[in-house]
This record gives sequence, structure tokens and C-alpha cells, in this order.
Amino acid sequence: MTRSASKLIPDDFAELPGLDALEQIALTAGDPAGDVEAIGYVTFTEGSVPADLGWERDALTRAGFEPAVGKTLVIPASDGPDRVALGAGDAAQVTPAVLRDVAAAFVRSVPRAARLALVVGVAHGDATADAAAIAEGAALARYRYTVLKSAPTHTPLVSLAVSLAGASSDEVSHGLSAGLLSARASVVARDVTNTPPGHLTATDLARISESLGERFGFGVEVFDKAALIELGCGGLLGVNQGSVEEPRMIKLTYGPDAAAGHLGLVGKGIMYDSGGISLKPSDPMHLLMKMDMGGAAAVLGAFTTFADQGVAAKVTGWLMCTDNMPSGTAYKLGDVLVARDGTTVEVKNTDAEGRLVMMDALALANEDGVDAIIDIATLTGAALMALGQATAPVFANDDAMAALLQRASDATGESVWRLPLERTYRPQLDSDIADISNLGGKYAGATTAALFLDHFVGATPWAHVDIAGTMQTDKDDAWRTAGATGFGARLLAAAAADFRTPV
Repeated sequence: MTRSASKLIPDDFAELPGLDALEQIALTAGDPAGDVEAIGYVTFTEGSVPADLGWERDALTRAGFEPAVGKTLVIPASDGPDRVALGAGDAAQVTPAVLRDVAAAFVRSVPRAARLALVVGVAHGDATADAAAIAEGAALARYRYTVLKSAPTHTPLVSLAVSLAGASSDEVSHGLSAGLLSARASVVARDVTNTPPGHLTATDLARISESLGERFGFGVEVFDKAALIELGCGGLLGVNQGSVEEPRMIKLTYGPDAAAGHLGLVGKGIMYDSGGISLKPSDPMHLLMKMDMGGAAAVLGAFTTFADQGVAAKVTGWLMCTDNMPSGTAYKLGDVLVARDGTTVEVKNTDAEGRLVMMDALALANEDGVDAIIDIATLTGAALMALGQATAPVFANDDAMAALLQRASDATGESVWRLPLERTYRPQLDSDIADISNLGGKYAGATTAALFLDHFVGATPWAHVDIAGTMQTDKDDAWRTAGATGFGARLLAAAAADFRTPV
């Protein structure tokens, strides 16, 4: 592959290193065997300690171990695998979410061990769901983006054997496969979101999408600048005006023979957000603006799972991709852009650009006749201020769509919280010279941004997920690895698998 020398990318640059590492992991059901380097034993607050751990409860306590979820104690061995006590809390309260965190803590506790085994000696619940959560936790916690390091020290996970008391080998194997598939969505999203903007333009993301489509069974249609002009996508084109890089709209399609409805997914893909003329301050948040395409990354990651999941619905995705840069040609405060559906939009802040690129996609989704829409975007700092980095706000014009996302959240551990789509704030978006403006008042910025998108959705059942807070984490947190989290990819994959018409 030939790339521009100005991007300073080595010839052997691996675009999706995390995906490549993920696909090398061997997951098996059964007791530890072979050249296992570390074995984790799930330990609860009550009851006996696993005998194979080799330590009594009193000895573990003296060593400083407490069996709370996420706590670990590594017991090194001079001959044979290390043993690791893994806290899991109350055995009666164990859920797949708990086991996801336990597996994540395990792989983090032995960062140089590539071949692991995990033993859960107490039977409970759904063995397939438990095994899936374990696979997710292990794969996602061991993820690292190291491709640009000259001498990486990270050890990829090579194998994991899982033993669940009372579960059949088939149940565990099926769950492990499902969990690794789910993790794929997040890993793809993390890979592209972590990639620096000089290494990943809108054009590059289009090419990667085409490669993933061929690999994982979904269609990809790329619209260049000329095609976007023909379509009248004034929002995407307007935001792109200040850039030397062309914009791209990437349309993804997946469809079974007998579809159970048509779901539209819209992702914000601002490859780098300087703020444009409304320039952001040069602070740590500006550094993170390579991640402003996290919504598009989440949609792309989710699409890699649909064929293997056997998703019953038809799903169409729109990734709206450009950077937002200041220059002599950049769009300006006071400009009026014309959306695909003819709506005129007064620009009151060029750093409120995500909603402008997405308005074109929402109009196109309705033209495509979708039965429902989910959009996902790193949209507002107000979302971060309201709910922090652990939970994403959801806005919806339809209770069933909000419920669909809540079920997906419960299944994946990607936390969401529904906030009210407070329509009394809608007049804040009024404009004296256009149909609508792209900025509301000083308060409830996440809500007014959602109300702007709502204008283009119309009566279509819709939900909006604002991932500005959850797109990244400053340090390792359970299965969320420092850097881009890939938040929303597994959420969308689960929602699509659950989607039916009517919602």
C-alpha cells in the first residue's frame, strides 16, 4: 500500500493492530492444560477457597487479599503456572457483568503472561452468558495500541482456557465465541479511534471500511466530495471547508434475505476537531480530539459483527467524516449552511460541528425509509459534565427506542442513562435569518444538541447517544483500557441484534 510521505507513516504500519491480535486469541472450554503460565481462581467472600489455589482464607487475608470484585493476589510459582486469587464478591450476587470485571482484573494482574486459564468453581446463572462476559473482559482488558511504539513491551493474550462449574463444554465454547465476537466490535472502534489524525484521514477510514466490509460481510459505498455536492450535503461540506483533506460519507449496508425491519445508524466522524474558527484552547481536551470520530468508529465496529451474529434486521449506517480546521476557507460564524433536506442552518459556533455533519445523514436515513434511527456521537462537553466518563446520556423521541438501548446497555456493560428531551428548550435554537441555528443557550448543552438532531429526525423513532464523556479513559479501568474505549460499538451490536419492527 502506498501512502503519502507527508503522513510520516512507515511502510509496514498496521492499521488495525488490535483486531489482528484479537483474532489470534485461542479460547477453549475446560480445565487448565498444556503450557499455561497463570491460572486464576475465582474466590468469593463466603464459602471455601478453591483448593487448587493452595492457600487458606486466613493466609490470603494476611497477604492483603480481599475477595471484592476486581481484587487480585498473584502467587508466583518457581515451577509451573502462577496462581492468582480473583475476588468476585458475594457468590449469590455474581452476574455476567461481575465475571467480565473479574476476567479483566485477572489478565491485568499477570501482564507478561500470554497463556492463561480461569476457573470458576461455583455454578450459577447462564453459563453461556458468563463465558461470553469472561471472553469480553479478558480480550478488552489486554488490548493495547502500541503500533507506533518503536519497542513495545506489551504481551498480547494468546490463549485462555475457561472452566465453569456445572457447565457443558458446548455452553462454554458457544459463550466464548460470542464474547470474542462482541469484543471485536470494540477493538475495531478502539483501533481507529486511537490512531492519530495524521495517520487516519476520512479517505483512509473509507478505505479501511471497504476492507472490513469484504472481510466481515457488509456492503460499503463511499461518497467523495463531488458526490456530496451532488447530494446537497451542506453540513458535511460546510464543516470540511477549512480542510485540505476531502470529506467522505461512508455508507454501510447489511441485510438478511428476510429482514425484520430496517435500522439506521448514524455516526459522527470528525477525524480531528480543532474547533475551526471557534478554536479550542490548547489543553489536554484538544489533544483528545483525534477521538472525535468515535461515533463513526462505533458504528463501523458494530457492523463487523452483524453477519456472524445473524442479525435479523436490515441495517444501514452513515459515517459522516471530515476534520474541522481553521483556515482562510473555513466556514465562519454567521454563515448559513443548507442541509440535505433543505433546512437552512445559521452557524453560531463552528465548534458545534458534529450536529452539522449528522443532520445530512439523518435526512438521508429518512429518505432510505428506515424504521428507526440510532445516532452516536462525541457531541457535547455538557454530556461529560453531566454524567462523567462512565455513563453516556441517551435522548429519545420514542420509549421503545430508549428501552432497546437500555437492554443493550445491560447486556454489554456499556452504561447509558436516559435524559429528558426537554422541548421547552427548543426556542433556544431559533435563528433570525435561517430555519434553525446550531447552538442553544449556555445551559443544558447536551439537550439542545439533541433537540437540533431531533429537528432532522421528524417522526421516525429515534435515539441519540452522546459519548463525549465515555469515548476515552485516562487510565485502565476494569475492561476499559487507557485511551479510546470503543464505547458504543458493543452497545450498537447488541441493539441491532435485538431490533425488530415495530420496535
